[in-house]
Amino acid sequence: MFGWGTDIGVDLGTASVLVYVKGKGIVLNEPSVVAIDRDSGQIIAVGEEARKMLGRTPGNIIAIRPLREGVIADYDTTERMLRYFVEKACGSRKLFFKPRVMVCIPSGVTGVEERAVRQAAMQAGAKQAFLIEEPLAAALGAGLDISEASGSMVVDIGGGTADIAVLSLGGIVCSKSLRVGGDKFDDAIVRHIRREYNLMIGERSAEEMKMKVATAYPQGKIEDTQMDIRGRDLVSGLPKTITVTSDESYEALAEAVEQVVSAVKEVLEKTPPELSADIINKGIVMTGGGALLNGLDMLLREETGLPVHIADDAISCVALGTGKALTMLNILQENGILSKRVV
Repeated sequence: MFGWGTDIGVDLGTASVLVYVKGKGIVLNEPSVVAIDRDSGQIIAVGEEARKMLGRTPGNIIAIRPLREGVIADYDTTERMLRYFVEKACGSRKLFFKPRVMVCIPSGVTGVEERAVRQAAMQAGAKQAFLIEEPLAAALGAGLDISEASGSMVVDIGGGTADIAVLSLGGIVCSKSLRVGGDKFDDAIVRHIRREYNLMIGERSAEEMKMKVATAYPQGKIEDTQMDIRGRDLVSGLPKTITVTSDESYEALAEAVEQVVSAVKEVLEKTPPELSADIINKGIVMTGGGALLNGLDMLLREETGLPVHIADDAISCVALGTGKALTMLNILQENGILSKRVV
């Protein structure tokens, strides 16, 4: 049974939820999808089981993603999903002692969005709910020492948002948060295939194409890879298969990728000169699932002229960072970085 000292870190992402339990590491990594019975309002499935139902449900069942672009779009469903994941992470036994929960938020959220996340965590069974900004958690999870008077730059690209920040002395010096991430990349692929081939494909097919053949920097690919993609022909209405190449994916993703590159340059322009000198030495660290998009690191390297490194466990960095933040609560609170106030 969990005692008073239970600490849980939650990376409440648009695409997936990762849960870190103190002393155990990351115990859960599941998609942020919930399947609900439309008539009774009952939850039928959560996580991976619900993701399999996306776009494949009968009329009375809806599979929804309660978070959009890094923030809560459906409060009640998010709270129920969070409760389910916290209970699953803590084992099947009832939580006699409520855990302290640290949840990540994008750096650009409003006070209302912040309050919604904190209240959802409290309703899901937290004794105390702390919030930490994603770039800060990503830097901690990537193993950067952000407590010293030296600049570090993090580019965290998740499912719904891209957070770019320069950190020093345990805090964020300058940052920018974009509502661009893995989901926007998927949408761009869906639109491109519809426009070029009159073919309607689903979210999962677009995601598969993004992971297998998509590239942000065609010069970095040794050969042009291709894959078959299936969907519904918008002219005949019949199922159809086409072959797509990595060059086409580059055209589809160019606009969304350009937004990320522009935001990185914008943050670099606002960075104080002393910290710019540190970043030249250390380079940029990329975290999040979006950082794994083929060629994105090479494109950033070419556009900024700085060294670019992808963190070792890019997808888990934010969740690992929440865990580290829980061990240094006092320091973070003294610096005014965290707040546990429940509004």
